[in-house]
Amino acid sequence: MKKLISFCFVLTLLITDSSELLAQPGTKSIIYAGSSSVRGSKGIYVLEFDQQKGTLKELQTVTEGSSPGFLAFSPNKDFLYSIYGKGTLEDGNGAVMSFKIDPFTGFLKKVNEQSVGGKGAAHISIDPKGRFAYTANYGDASVTVFPINSDGTLAKASDYVKHTGSSINPQRQTRPYPHSSIPSADGKFLYVSDLGTDRIVIYEVLNGGKLKPAAVPFVQVPAGSGPRHFKIHQNGNFAYSVDELSNTIVAFKVNKKTGALTIIERLSMLPEGYSEVTYASDVHFSPDQKFIYATNRGHESLVIYEVNAKTGKLKMIGHESTLGKHPRNFMISKSGEYVLVGNTFTDNVVIFNRDTKTGLLKPNGVQHTIPAVSCLIEL
Repeated sequence: MKKLISFCFVLTLLITDSSELLAQPGTKSIIYAGSSSVRGSKGIYVLEFDQQKGTLKELQTVTEGSSPGFLAFSPNKDFLYSIYGKGTLEDGNGAVMSFKIDPFTGFLKKVNEQSVGGKGAAHISIDPKGRFAYTANYGDASVTVFPINSDGTLAKASDYVKHTGSSINPQRQTRPYPHSSIPSADGKFLYVSDLGTDRIVIYEVLNGGKLKPAAVPFVQVPAGSGPRHFKIHQNGNFAYSVDELSNTIVAFKVNKKTGALTIIERLSMLPEGYSEVTYASDVHFSPDQKFIYATNRGHESLVIYEVNAKTGKLKMIGHESTLGKHPRNFMISKSGEYVLVGNTFTDNVVIFNRDTKTGLLKPNGVQHTIPAVSCLIEL
């Protein structure tokens, strides 16, 4: 692997944090991709992203378990955590695994594994202080908390909370379906988007790794919305939910003391007049927090909004085709110059150049094949 790293780069690594160096614009960085175990998928893909050429190259694949899905880093970027549809443990349940990241190559080495206690783990996030890993278990209507040891290993679950309730969609909302779990920047609260109950459930995180319903324990969105993914603005004043079933994005005012959410506005993610079946999926801010992007599966597009940091309101800028089917997940490079979209049904990662002033996107002509790609994150 030494040929991949210049002599100057090695010298710099001796005095500089490698994760910061890899993320610098104009250099090569490491991207990790999760994938479902179908159509020849190998597992977690470790990719080199050349930010000068806008190209990807496969470096390593990790074949542990079945269907590694969402991925998350420890705050210091020393470890990667992944959920699995099925782990290597004998209980047959979903799992979460910890991997040590090699600081020179970005390669992964498994450290340990824990069962999530049920099936259908859909999302993983890490406490900003590095204390806990949280999994939202779509198939089991639950949320699991795992303490993280000082060596990056996952301890056995400290809490396992089952959701209750339902909503109006007879196919998709007969019971709870927790789809993502997002901690606040200070780690005091955890926001769980529950597609089945049309609620974003709010928990207070206790020091021992227990979840306690917050003073205002949830915010209810319009019936049939199906909350899926959630992001909090860097200023902490506003948050945004993409709702899968209604293909809408909802802006919230955040009460930093109590964690409570108040709806500001609710907007369609689709062009005016579009009436075909489509489902909202993923959502991310640009690095400068001036724009927010979200994906539509069916319309097969990225929708672009400009964010008003004073009011929290959004202005639609436009749509860009994802050049594939079922864009389940995407990422924006730390430099802000690229957007990478994973189209699950067409097995392609499409790279877009991003105008950092206007927020608009343009495909750079590069695509990379990853069967059933489900998650993309940059070291």
